[in-house]
Amino acid sequence: MSQEILPEGLWRVVQPLLPPAKPKPKGGRPRLNDRKVLTGIIFVLRTGIPWEYLPKECGWGTGMTCLNRLREWQGIGVWEGLHRTLLDKLSEADRLDWSRASIDSATVPAPRGARSPGRTRRIAANREPSAILS
Repeated sequence: MSQEILPEGLWRVVQPLLPPAKPKPKGGRPRLNDRKVLTGIIFVLRTGIPWEYLPKECGWGTGMTCLNRLREWQGIGVWEGLHRTLLDKLSEADRLDWSRASIDSATVPAPRGARSPGRTRRIAANREPSAILS
């Protein structure tokens, strides 16, 4: 049995985070459905195929449409919002295992104005200097 690329439950979580389509006063090609584009994005990311090889026959738009929408959504913080929303849902369901969590300065910046570390203590006696050339 094949697995659905974008399950209904995940779409219900993502949909409110996506911006509404901007009206096109001059007309032009209508914007492709966000769900179809997101399905194309997930397909490319899961399979690892190049964007330009995304099959148009699937109805997900071209690879460039998906890549441009991915960048647009990244720029307005959709993925960060989705990450936080999913973490909240997992936390509410008591499904987070914090024993495997880690944090570093890429996640939380070090406070400014922290005290500088003291001098490094010696752990062994001074060694003799290297050969001195006269």
